[in-house]
Amino acid sequence: MKKNLIIFGTRPEAIKMAPLVKQFLKDTRFETKVCVTGQHREMLDQVLSFFDIKPDYDLSLMKPNQNLYNLTGEVISGLKPILESFKPNFVYVHGDTTTTMAASIAGFYAGAKVCHVEAGLRTNNLLSPFPEELNRQVASRVATYHFAPTIKAKENLLKENIAKENILVTGNTVIDALLASSKRVEQLVNEDVVYLTSKINVNSRIILVTGHRRENHGQGFINICAALKDIALKNPNLEIVYPVHLNPNVVKPVNEFLAKIKNIHLVKPLSYPSFVWLMNKAYLIITDSGGVQEEAPSLGKPVLVMRDTTERPEAVEAGTVILVGTNTSKIISETQALLDNSDKYKSMSSLHNPYGDGKACQRIVEFISRL
Repeated sequence: MKKNLIIFGTRPEAIKMAPLVKQFLKDTRFETKVCVTGQHREMLDQVLSFFDIKPDYDLSLMKPNQNLYNLTGEVISGLKPILESFKPNFVYVHGDTTTTMAASIAGFYAGAKVCHVEAGLRTNNLLSPFPEELNRQVASRVATYHFAPTIKAKENLLKENIAKENILVTGNTVIDALLASSKRVEQLVNEDVVYLTSKINVNSRIILVTGHRRENHGQGFINICAALKDIALKNPNLEIVYPVHLNPNVVKPVNEFLAKIKNIHLVKPLSYPSFVWLMNKAYLIITDSGGVQEEAPSLGKPVLVMRDTTERPEAVEAGTVILVGTNTSKIISETQALLDNSDKYKSMSSLHNPYGDGKACQRIVEFISRL
């Protein structure tokens, strides 16, 4: 029986790996175990609870003032006894986090075949996004099998001389997670939803905002806040909901600029089901998140991406997202165009999602079963 160890540490990784965990656990051809590093803690636990996943191993590494140096070292050293005792044939990592990079190295050291889910995304700028671009390139160097979400991601890997027989285009597993979750949350009632419905008119047009990228810290977030303030004041019947990332570099400017504006609602980070519920309610989404760029088009939501570059160019080419960077005037103008021009909005919201059909995990399991 083939032995799998699936490793993840952050909320986005957990969301995207949860359907793969479920797919493997119901397949008797495999012995599958889950290890979480706890790179994120509370937000990670919310996702595990929602998908009913109980990790076999928990490194619980999150601590105050955590930095990339100690996190990288602790992931590798923490995985050593687990890898030595379980002896997996395959180690699965996802995307581009520090957990991903460090776990891929640890799996390689242990002699397992590293399987990289969401492989092949590239900006080819090691500083943008930082440190994600380096993390995913390192994972590609040590991985044996590469599960690329799109043809373009596969092409990136082929350019790096990765053997084509070791690459499988799967679609993105986040679509598997979203399609499994969106119907479950239509009638969701929890603490987050009760609070949101007490603060906002869910029948109004809602803009959902998320922002956390390191490269936007400082002037970038000041520009973003200036744009959101202008949009809110020009559109008093609009509801802007912003679940604020806990990083002080985000909390400080957001609260200083936006806390007193009546139709901007600054809320705590939402659980995954609550966030899916809110995406369903939103008219459009303004974000710097990678995952949201992939999810929102499946729900018919236009996305403005507050980044100058993206490793997900398929959405830009398909027209489901627009890059606006942290340019205040561009954020304002593109948002206002989607609010004022119904034809533009309908066109953008009805486009095909280039990131998959919800069967990515099924394809991965069948690929591994043939090895």
